[in-house]
Amino acid sequence: MSHTVFFRGARAGTEGPAVLRPSGPGAPSPAPARTRARTAVGCALLAAALGAGATACGADGNPLAATPYDAADEIAFNGPVKAGGKADPDKPLEITAKDSGGRITDVTAVDSAGRHVSGELSADGTRWHSTSPLAANAHYTVRVSTEDEDGAPGRKVLTFDTGKPTSTKRLNVMFGPKEGTYGVGQPITAMLDQPVKDRAERAVVERALHVDSTPAVDGSWYWVSDRELHYRPEEYWPTETEIEVYSNLENIKISERLWGGAAEPLELSIGDAVVARTDAAAHTLTFYKNGEEIKKFPVTTGKPGFETRNGVKIVLGKESLVQMRSSTVGIAAGSAESYDMPVYYATRVTWSGEYVHAAPWSVGSQGSANVSHGCTGMSTANAKWFFENVREGDIVEVVKSKGKQMENFGNGFGDWNVPWSKWRTGSALASGGQDAGTREETARLAPAPL
Repeated sequence: MSHTVFFRGARAGTEGPAVLRPSGPGAPSPAPARTRARTAVGCALLAAALGAGATACGADGNPLAATPYDAADEIAFNGPVKAGGKADPDKPLEITAKDSGGRITDVTAVDSAGRHVSGELSADGTRWHSTSPLAANAHYTVRVSTEDEDGAPGRKVLTFDTGKPTSTKRLNVMFGPKEGTYGVGQPITAMLDQPVKDRAERAVVERALHVDSTPAVDGSWYWVSDRELHYRPEEYWPTETEIEVYSNLENIKISERLWGGAAEPLELSIGDAVVARTDAAAHTLTFYKNGEEIKKFPVTTGKPGFETRNGVKIVLGKESLVQMRSSTVGIAAGSAESYDMPVYYATRVTWSGEYVHAAPWSVGSQGSANVSHGCTGMSTANAKWFFENVREGDIVEVVKSKGKQMENFGNGFGDWNVPWSKWRTGSALASGGQDAGTREETARLAPAPL
């Protein structure tokens, strides 16, 4: 049986988990072995003189509080020992306790970029080995804590460099969206420039992609395809959340022919909680801000054969003027359903062309009937107000429509329609997780903007 010690990947200058006890700057200098021997004898004699009721070993009377001794003679290390030697980044790091009665109690390994190495320590403390890949072309510092047969603490700091990658092929990552302030529904995206299909290789990639937020929330990546990941929390982001997205993948081995490349970090802010809920049966859109109902508009949604999608969507962008043409969605020009018209104050919610927009031609039906080709139409004044009061990432939800469900992926961000229990299985790190979802069909409305 073994005990697994996890070191969460971190950026330069950050600390590892609090449960670990690595030495750090300012740690006491190691004591010579002969001093340690004299200390042990002195403690025994002093304990006998004072009686069973009192002992005094180390600075505070505890043997474990003694200055750590140099544990170099008690451990073996499989890294390079000669000056200028390079460790093979393809091989795991291993530290073992020599047959001297002592044991290893703790190991931390971190490179100069602040990336910690995960490792596993055997139950008897005789062996520690890395369980996550080392980075190539990196400088590592390894801090080893030990304990001798008398319980006295030892410590040794090892350093080494790793060699070049065996392949020059790199996997680069681009995070999205662009830096800025977004609504509470905005997912984080990671686009890969090469496909990653193998589950173990996906796990290497995913471990290196980090999303830190203030306040902290529980979230997870989901493999949408072999080139795309999305990240979201269980619930919508809290208002005023600050988000930092970054990668520790550079120079990490992913496969025999693929190593991690660089990625630009990303910082985002989350604004107010805006939710626009359209009731297609009641023909109304209710605008909520931070839980408070602000406005209710009469609207029209998709008519039979062109019903608006049900479910949660998010604002993808805003276009003050869009030229909508029926020919882009397969409706022949000149037919009874054809159209070619300018549309104002268009707030996009799907890539295929579903908008909330001004529809002055249907004002007489707004609030009483559904007559559109799938969009949510309202008066020009109401559409202008809506346009000016939403931002990318805000929630637009449709209920009680006779249309199909919003696609989860591939036609905007339908991410929030995936139950959290299922979302977690889309992670390559989830136990028993499934393969990434595939992009769903592109739907029917696709107007061409001017």
